[in-house]
Amino acid sequence: MSITEKILCSKSHEYLLEEDGHYVIGLTDYAIEQLGDIVFVELPETGSEFKKGETFATIESVKAASEIYMPVSGKIIDTNESITDTPETLNEDCYEKGWLVKIERTGDDAELADLLEYDDYKEELE
Repeated sequence: MSITEKILCSKSHEYLLEEDGHYVIGLTDYAIEQLGDIVFVELPETGSEFKKGETFATIESVKAASEIYMPVSGKIIDTNESITDTPETLNEDCYEKGWLVKIERTGDDAELADLLEYDDYKEELE
């Protein structure tokens, strides 16, 4: 099973992957493609809490700077520090190596209602 078969995607192009009782958040391949070459990533501190829809990270590419939104409410339990040193990792592998943060979800399941399975997300983009 590929990773895209397990993720949920937001309309603002973040993905959510459940993994061992916590959630991994990153940007979809479509978002990365639209941004172009990533040159800078700013991530939140571990322990920070965010509500669904709040900005939790900033990414700059050669084209633009973009705010990244929390697809569900949660507390940051880990950040992918390696991408702050090598942001181009996002362009190379946004799912396996280019994840942004890991969270403990603090919201309820209703927050998942507007997230799309990857195939549905790709259809919405067409």
